[in-house]
Amino acid sequence: MGIQNFPVSLQPIIQQGFLEREFEQALRSQLAYREVADREDIAVGIGETITKTRAGLMPSVTTPLASATNTNLDNGLTTGNWSVEQYTLSMNFYAATIDLNMVTSRVGIANQFLQNAYANGEQAKRSLDELARNALFASYFNGNTRVRTTLGSAGPTIAVDDIRGFTQAPSVAGFTSAAAAIAAGVQPTWAAISGSNTISVVIGSDTYTLIGATADAANVSSTPNGVSGTLTFSGNVSVADGTAGNTVIAANASAVKRPSGRSNTSLLQATDTLTMSVLLDGVAAMRANAVPGVGGGPMYNCYLDPVSSRQLFADPDFKQLFQGVGLTTEFAAGTLGSPFLGLRFRPTTEAYVQPHPSLSNLYVRRPIICGQGALIEGDFAGMAASEVAPKDSIVSIVDGVAMVTREPIDRLQQIIAQSWYWIGGFCTPSDVTTTPTTVPTATSALYKRAVMIEHIG
Repeated sequence: MGIQNFPVSLQPIIQQGFLEREFEQALRSQLAYREVADREDIAVGIGETITKTRAGLMPSVTTPLASATNTNLDNGLTTGNWSVEQYTLSMNFYAATIDLNMVTSRVGIANQFLQNAYANGEQAKRSLDELARNALFASYFNGNTRVRTTLGSAGPTIAVDDIRGFTQAPSVAGFTSAAAAIAAGVQPTWAAISGSNTISVVIGSDTYTLIGATADAANVSSTPNGVSGTLTFSGNVSVADGTAGNTVIAANASAVKRPSGRSNTSLLQATDTLTMSVLLDGVAAMRANAVPGVGGGPMYNCYLDPVSSRQLFADPDFKQLFQGVGLTTEFAAGTLGSPFLGLRFRPTTEAYVQPHPSLSNLYVRRPIICGQGALIEGDFAGMAASEVAPKDSIVSIVDGVAMVTREPIDRLQQIIAQSWYWIGGFCTPSDVTTTPTTVPTATSALYKRAVMIEHIG
C-alpha cells in the first residue's frame, strides 16, 4: 500500500520516518532479561521447531601410553568421541494492535499517531522481555520444590508444590546412566521419568528413586508459573520425610542460593535478606561449572529489582567493602553501577515477586546470575518477506520486531491500524555433557549457566 493512499496530513510524518524512530526508541529502553539472550536468525522453510547442537568435551588423558601396546597401525589407541547435546527452540507468533480514528482524533492527530507507535513499541519490548524471563526461570526452578501435604502414613506418592524438573531426564538405551553414555560420546535424549528412566531425589533427610510425576488437574502451586502435582517413588516415603514444608530436590536440580542456607522457599525467614555472601556463593557455583562470563569476559550479569539492590547497601560486608574510600558512585547514586564481585548489576522491574508461602506481609524476591549462553533467542528471518509483509505495505523491522501501519480500509476510510508482531521463541540449553569427567569441579545440575537467588524483601 503506497503512502499516497494515506491522508495528506499524515504523509509528511511517514515520509520523514518519525514513526520508525519513535518505535525504535521504545524498544531500546532498559532491556533486562532479553539482554542476556544469544540472538539467532531462524531460516525460512525449515519448520517451526528448530533443533540446535552444542558440542561437549572429551575426557582428560592422565594415563601414559604403555610401550608394550604402542604397536600396529593403531599404536594401541582406541578411538574416542566428543559428546554432543541438542536443544529445541520453538517459534510462536505474538502480535497486538491499536486503531486510530482520524475523524474523532482530528484535533491531536499527529500526537496520537506517534503516541500509538510509542505504546506499541513499549508493549513489544516488555512482552519480549517477559517471554525471555519466563523461559530463563522455567529451567532454573527445575528440580527444586517442597512437600505440600503431610503423608497420613508411609507411601510411595507425595504431593509437591512444583513438578517442573521431575518429569523428564536424560536417557540412553544400553547405558546405566546418561553420564556413562556421555563418557562414551553417545548423545543422551530426553525421556519421561519412568521405572526404567529414574532419577534420585532427596526428600527431607533421605534419598528416594523417582519413577513418575503427575500434574494436578487444578494447579495450586505458589511458585511463579509452577505446576503442582504428585511424585511417585519406587519405595515408600516415610512420614518424617513426607511432612509438609520439607525440601524435595532432584539430583540434577538447578542451583538456587538462599541466605542462611535455607533449602526451600517456604523456609525463608524475615531476616533472610540479600547479602554479598549469597551473591558470591552464586558466582562460585557458576565458576565451578566453568560458565563463561557474558561477552566472553570474567563478569556475569545479575538481574535484580530495586528492593534487592537496596538490601545490599544495608549488608555489613557490603558496607565494609566501601569503608575508607570516600563517597563512592554507588553510595552517592544509590545504585549498583560499577561491576564488582564478578557481577554486572542490571536493574529490572520485571523480576518475580511472590508472597511468602506461609508468612504474612513478607515477599520472596529472585535475583538471577547469568553467564554466556544461558538463554537463546530465535528470530524468524522471514518476518518481512513479501509473502508475510507485501512490498507495498508500511512495515519496519526494529530490533527483531515488525511494526505495521495499515491504511484506512473501512467504508469511510477513517480508521488506521497500527500493529506490531514478532515470530520467534526463547529457550534455555542444558549442559548435561559438562560433568566431573571433563570439568572436575562441575556439579550434576542439568542447567548450569545461571544461578537463581531467593531472599525476603
